[in-house]
Amino acid sequence: MSLSKYEIFSTIVEAGSLTKAAEKLNLTQSGVSYAVSTLEAELGFALLKRDRSGISLTSNGERILKHVQRILHEEMLLRQETAAIKGFDTGTVRLGTLSSVSMQWLPEILARFSESHPQIEVKTYLGCYDEMNDWIAGGTVDFGFVSLPISKPFETIPLKKDKLVVILPPDHPLRHQQVIAYAQIKDESFIMPQWGSDDNIKRLLNEHKLNLQIRYELMEERTILAMVQKGLGISILPELILVNVPDNVHVVDLAEQDYRIIGIAALSLKNISPAAKKFLNCIRSWLQENNMLDFDNSHAAKRASS
Repeated sequence: MSLSKYEIFSTIVEAGSLTKAAEKLNLTQSGVSYAVSTLEAELGFALLKRDRSGISLTSNGERILKHVQRILHEEMLLRQETAAIKGFDTGTVRLGTLSSVSMQWLPEILARFSESHPQIEVKTYLGCYDEMNDWIAGGTVDFGFVSLPISKPFETIPLKKDKLVVILPPDHPLRHQQVIAYAQIKDESFIMPQWGSDDNIKRLLNEHKLNLQIRYELMEERTILAMVQKGLGISILPELILVNVPDNVHVVDLAEQDYRIIGIAALSLKNISPAAKKFLNCIRSWLQENNMLDFDNSHAAKRASS
């Protein structure tokens, strides 16, 4: 079984179709289809289901995919380590990122990294907390931005405290207060961010035993702000998300300040590729220079307990 067949199979799953995978790999669709059929014949079972709606993994395909991704990841590490030994600055970084980080941090970080390491490609994967956990565990990404603490046993590095604030509609009676106590919002209609099992806001509300009147649960931050603006409820969001907040939407601090901690997580930060280590150093350097690094990361990464 050749690595090229593994790469084609993995790319089909990632792209979601044979046509898109063929375009991405600069191959013909018939060549991609033949490679997968050959791989299935060698394994002795089907990997993909094909129907009018597209392609999906068989149960056996799901079991095989994680092993294929690990093999491809190890092969990539081998190539990058070889290039590093020879003094070449090449490779690919696969980064999992959150929408707030993508908006506020990544443009400048990517520009700096591209200038200093032009031969290293950076692929970004945008998702929620649960998707990030799956991508890290399955080897889809080298490492990802997460909200700490996390429920998975990954190695983590804390980076930045991101303050949680209350978001109020235009005519809300609490809009002129400098701070808001949890007791003041216990009976409010609430718009809950739906970001996954490691959501700090859900954890925060549980810790304070707040049984809010949750009317909506949404993933997209801009939609939450728009719904607050229309008076459909209040919400609690991290400050990093608050870009271009409408003038008539009010942002008020909590009386008991709480934070989500933005960090980096990986299966093993020690064993990530040379290119990924360079990108991680670039992230930390950029945060430090912009006075946004809230933790001393000179010590080794910590492994979270499940």
